Amino acid sequence: MQRWLTGLSAGLIGGLLLASAGALAQQAKVNDAALDDGWWTARKEFGADDKMGAIQRIGPADVKRAAALIKQGKSAVLGKLYASDIPMVGFRSWSLWIPGTPTGGPFGSEGTIFHDELVTTEIGQVGTQFDGPGHIGVHTSQGDFVYGKRNRESVYKRNAIGNILGMGDLGVEQVGARAFVCRGVLLDATKLRKMNSLPIPDGPNSPGIIRPQDIEAMVQAQGLQPIGQNDCVFLYTGHGDLWNSRDWPSLSADQKRERAAQFGKGEPGFGKSACEYLADRKIALLGADTFAVEALPGENAGEGNPCHVHMQPRNGIWFLENLEFTQLLADGVSEFMFSWAPLKAVGATGSPGNPIAIY
Repeated sequence: MQRWLTGLSAGLIGGLLLASAGALAQQAKVNDAALDDGWWTARKEFGADDKMGAIQRIGPADVKRAAALIKQGKSAVLGKLYASDIPMVGFRSWSLWIPGTPTGGPFGSEGTIFHDELVTTEIGQVGTQFDGPGHIGVHTSQGDFVYGKRNRESVYKRNAIGNILGMGDLGVEQVGARAFVCRGVLLDATKLRKMNSLPIPDGPNSPGIIRPQDIEAMVQAQGLQPIGQNDCVFLYTGHGDLWNSRDWPSLSADQKRERAAQFGKGEPGFGKSACEYLADRKIALLGADTFAVEALPGENAGEGNPCHVHMQPRNGIWFLENLEFTQLLADGVSEFMFSWAPLKAVGATGSPGNPIAIY
């Protein structure tokens, strides 16, 4: 994930284009700080062979603490719709069709028929998506490195003729062996800024960029205990309401294209300083109602996705993107038990899913 642009994908819906050849040719730089073993914070904590990151800190005490937050006996699903016309990054796509009408049958004296679906997509990187260990890496003068300071080429699993079949030891199934069950904290940036939706940043001082002091202000205003180790932290910016699940199906094709274009122009979110603040507190997971969680553009000119690099390959703190907080906001809930696990898709860079808040 290096840079972003607005785009439409194959005449459907585009949005964020994280890498363009022209932009990369002009702005790509090496990050040789990552050549130092000390740069890899998670490697120092979990070891060079680790494949899961911060999720492995979550233990029985954290699960019990999260369960104690269930007061009303209610649940809210935080995942968005998956469809061919939702906003997507660059040329990513979602295609679902039913092979056969019906796919099979009839069988037996009872006349059973059945339907299957065939889905073609970048399974871990469309809609509500989890970024796993193999998704983000760092470009240096000595090659590209991914989580654990592994050389990118050495990670790939290949077939007999060299085709890349997956991310090897950094496939998302490694994280899928555990579950995120944690104290969920929803930070409402729209209340902090007194805006229906934070703006896409137009400079380093934009109210669309969330900094450490903003996190602390939201925690205090929402009556929350400070954010700490193994918390799962989420940010509501209002930007994701451009395609909420309630309204999206009823929009016209032109309305969807217009909203997708607006959604993909950039986004409000966490600045690099906020991500450093949260990493220092050893949170377990970071998420938002936006496509990248972090502010785009952010605090520092020339940086593409500094939160992704700082949190993921460096600290083993993975992201959940394009979340929907409609019910939690309606119920005035800022703290809850959060539960979710990625699919055990062997070799995948991430996972779709429908996370759950219980309160």
